[in-house]
Formats: sequence, structure tokens, C-alpha cells
Amino acid sequence: MGKISQEARQRYSDRVKEYKLEIEGLQRHEKQVLAKVDGDTPQAAYRRMSLADGRLNMAALYLLLNRISLSMLSVKNDSFVREAHRCCYQSLIFLEEVVSDYIDAPFSEYADRLQAIERMPEAQRYALMRKVGFTIQSVSDDFGSNTKWRWSFVELEGRLATVAKNVVNLRTLVSELDPRVDGYELRVEHLRFVKDLLQRSADRYLERYTLATSRIDDFKRAITYLLALKRLHAILGETEQADVIKRKADVWKSRMDDEEKRAEQRRGP
Repeated sequence: MGKISQEARQRYSDRVKEYKLEIEGLQRHEKQVLAKVDGDTPQAAYRRMSLADGRLNMAALYLLLNRISLSMLSVKNDSFVREAHRCCYQSLIFLEEVVSDYIDAPFSEYADRLQAIERMPEAQRYALMRKVGFTIQSVSDDFGSNTKWRWSFVELEGRLATVAKNVVNLRTLVSELDPRVDGYELRVEHLRFVKDLLQRSADRYLERYTLATSRIDDFKRAITYLLALKRLHAILGETEQADVIKRKADVWKSRMDDEEKRAEQRRGP
């Protein structure tokens, strides 16, 4: 790559100025809103949902800055992509603060969280979950397949699977899974989205364990996502699918136990 001329740098600086100012505006707004967030009130919950969305908008701007750098300077700006990556994490943290980070737990353990956002339409909740997923994928695409950040996306996708499940009111869901009830198609689509995410998260945590970390907590997390998927199938009355997932989880648990024993033997007394 040749040396970038001062003229090219100036053109780039002029081109991105407005986007940097927009990011600064979003950062100021976040600080102002955070100063007003108090406890677990409905108002605080809605503000956190709004902050989660704001972080995704911030991530999109950072990715745009990187793509403008690639287009105008033929230089990938990793610092912008890392900031977008950080925004994804913070967005998920805001969402977890509202609907909890419980992966495999009875709905009763976090149902009260959803009462705080009961006025938020299902379509809006689902759209926000899809936006998180799209942003995470966009950041992954901009990092590229050979990045050192590759395995961090296992956690991001897993946390998305969790909040996408927890934002659904499972208490009323079954009775509303009727084609005659308004919003039926959206509920089915959201459920399919959650099921796919839970299965993908289980597979990806096992992949990370096998290929990268050898950490038993990754294997345990993979099984936890499988069990969360089994629980969801059971709630929906999908007995056959629940049984299939249970058998798969049992096989994984047996393998994990065997590998733990071998690891202990290698360590010795």
C-alpha cells in the first residue's frame, strides 16, 4: 500500500466529520439518560431498552467510518470495528438489565422483569432483537474470518439468544399461538429466531471448547443452551423435539464428564 497523501487524508476527514459528531451526540445522550435511570422501575426499563438501541446505532456509525476508510484510503480501521464490537456488548448489557441473563430458568424466575416493559409491542421487541443480530454479524464481517476476535462472537451470539428468549412473555405465548390471533405470524417468526439462536449458541460453545479453549465452562455453557432449547420446546408442547434435544444434551454431558475425568487423571494426585 502506498503512502496516503495529505490531500486524501483531508478529504477523508471532511467526509467523516458529520458521522463523528453524530457519535459524540449519541454518547452525550446516553450519559444524560443514564443519569436518569433509577432502579427497576418501568420508566428505567424503557430507558435501558432505548439505550440498547442507541448503542446499535452507534455501532452502525463506527462500521460506516471503517467502510469509508476502506473506500477512500484503502485502509481498514480496526479501532472503529473494535468500538462497534464494544457497542454490541454494551447493548446486550442494557437488555440483560431489563429481561435478565438467565439462560435455562423457569419463566417464573424472571417474569416480573417483563411486567416493566409490558407496553412495548411484540413487533418492536422482535425488531430490536433482529437489529442486535444484524449488528453483531456486521461487526463480525468487518473483522473478517481470521481475526483474533473470532471466538468472542460466541459469547455475543449466546447473550443475544438469551435476551431474545427472555423478552418473550412465555406465560401468554401458548394461548396466542393461534393463527386467528393478531400477531401470530410474528410470534412464530420470533420463536423460530430464538430456537435457531439457542441451537447455534450450543453448537458454537462446543466448537469453541473443542477448537480453541478446552475450558470446561464452555462445554457446560453449550449444554445449558441445549437445555434452554429443550425447556422452550416443552413449554410449547413440542414433546418430540424436546426429547431429541434432551438425548443430545445427555450425550454431551456424558462426553464432558469423561473428558473431565481424563483431565483430572492427567493432573494426578
